[in-house]
Amino acid sequence: MSDLHNFGWYAAQLKKHLPKEVFKPAPFRLFGGLAYLLVVVGCFLVIGLFDLHPLVNLLLSIPIGLSFAALGFLGHEILHGTVIRKGWIRNLLGAIAFWPLSTSPQIWRKWHNATHHVHTQQDEHDPDSWPTLERISKTKLFRWIYKLPFFVRAFTSFASLTVQFTAHSIKMFLVYIKSFNLKKQPTVFVQAVLPWITWISLLFVMGFEKWFFAFLLPLLIANFVVMAYISTNHRLNPLVPVNDPLANSLTVTVPKWVDVLHFNFSYHTEHHIFPSMSSKHYPLVKKHIKNLWPDRYHEMPMGQALKALWKTPRVYFEHNDLVDPLKGKAFGSLGNGLDTRDIKSKKIKLPTISKQD
Repeated sequence: MSDLHNFGWYAAQLKKHLPKEVFKPAPFRLFGGLAYLLVVVGCFLVIGLFDLHPLVNLLLSIPIGLSFAALGFLGHEILHGTVIRKGWIRNLLGAIAFWPLSTSPQIWRKWHNATHHVHTQQDEHDPDSWPTLERISKTKLFRWIYKLPFFVRAFTSFASLTVQFTAHSIKMFLVYIKSFNLKKQPTVFVQAVLPWITWISLLFVMGFEKWFFAFLLPLLIANFVVMAYISTNHRLNPLVPVNDPLANSLTVTVPKWVDVLHFNFSYHTEHHIFPSMSSKHYPLVKKHIKNLWPDRYHEMPMGQALKALWKTPRVYFEHNDLVDPLKGKAFGSLGNGLDTRDIKSKKIKLPTISKQD
C-alpha cells in the first residue's frame, strides 16, 4: 500500500480541474427537504384522521419511510455545511432533517464528520469500520455469532439493516456524549432525546396500530434504505493505514431518478474527497477522478454491491482479506483480488475463533 494518498492529496489534484462555483453552498437543496416534509405530514394526517384499511395504511408507510431516508441524506449534506454555512442554522436544519431518524446533529458531526471522515477504514479509530479477527476473538458475543453458519449470518446481517442505523446512532450517542464539555452536554442530550419524546408521544395520540404504520414501519424502511447505501460505502474495501478514498470507499450506481431523490448519496468516493462540497457537483468530480485514476476508482451497481456483501463475510484478516472464521475461508477486498462478478474464496490457515475459546 505504498501508493496510498490521503484525501487532501486527491482534493489538491482535482481542484485544478474544477470551477470555483462548485465549492459554494447550495441552499436550494432545502426545497427537496420541504417536499419530503410535506409528504410525511400529509401521510401522518391521513393515517391519523381517517380509519383506513390496514392495507391502505401499509401503502402510506412506504412514502413516509422513503421520505424519512431522503431527509436523512439531506441532513447528512446539511451537517457537512454544504447547504448552509452558518453554524446554528446548519445545526437546526440538520436536527429537523434527522428528526425521523432521532439523531443529534452535534453527535452526528462528532461521530461522522470529525471521526469517520478523518479515520476512514482505519482499524480501531473509525467508529463505522468492521472488526478484525483479532478484535472479535476477544469478544464472547462475536465469537458466538461467527460460529453460526454463513447463510444464517448473511440473512441476519441483511435483516438487521432495518434497525442498524438507529441502533448505531444510539451507540454513538453513548460513546461521544462524554467528549463534549459539561456545559454542552445538556444540549446534546436534549437533541438526542427530544425526537424520541416526539415519536413516543405520537404513539399515545394515534394508538399503536396507526403509530405502527405512521412511524415504526417507516422507520424500519428508512433504516433499510439508508443502510443499503452505508453498508456498501466501505464494507467491501480494505482497512488502510492511510485515509485514501480511492482505496477505502466505493461509489455505487443507481438510476438517475434515484440519485435525484437521494441527493446523489451514491457518490461516496467523491464525498470522501470533498465532504464540504454539495453532492450536486459529484458527477463532475467523478468524471475527473476516472480520467486521472481510472485503475484505482471503485464503482459498481448497487445491486451488485449488495450481492457481494451477501456472499462475503464482514471480518477482516491482515487488513486486506475478509474471512469466515468458521470455515477458514478468505475473500479479497476491493483492489485486493475481490471480483464482485465472480466471487471466489481461498482456503487459508488462521487462528479460528473455536481455537481461542
